[in-house]
Amino acid sequence: MGEELSKRPSATSKWDATNAAANSLIDARNSARNLKTLRLRELRLAKEVSDAVEASAQPKKARPRKKP
Repeated sequence: MGEELSKRPSATSKWDATNAAANSLIDARNSARNLKTLRLRELRLAKEVSDAVEASAQPKKARPRKKP
């Protein structure tokens, strides 16, 4: 038991642990960004649909006449 406590982790295992932690942070950030992008895209599309419905419901304005 005393030998296990005195063992120091190797440089490669520290490097692997650091890379794994960094990769998990990057993955979490990317997934959060993708969720936000999807949510905003859905909101934008819903707004475009509602704007198109409103535009089709309103009568078109007549263009002003040109003066001779």
